[in-house]
Amino acid sequence: MTQIEVAYRYAARPTEAALRALDNVREVYGIRRLRFDEKEQIVRVEYDASRFKEPVVANLLRGAGLDIREKLIPA
Repeated sequence: MTQIEVAYRYAARPTEAALRALDNVREVYGIRRLRFDEKEQIVRVEYDASRFKEPVVANLLRGAGLDIREKLIPA
């Protein structure tokens, strides 16, 4: 198991429907944690890289209705 964290900046505050869908993303096997920084509009996702790659994580978030603008490079 290889744990990776990726961060994305999103454009708009998630709607109620998107938040419910994001709860379902938390249930996907391999997703360990979702954390939101509403002030900075950043979502951080900890996932198991042995299960899937980063683009799959981004697609899960977009599919849930989160308006991802950019992937942030770790400092």
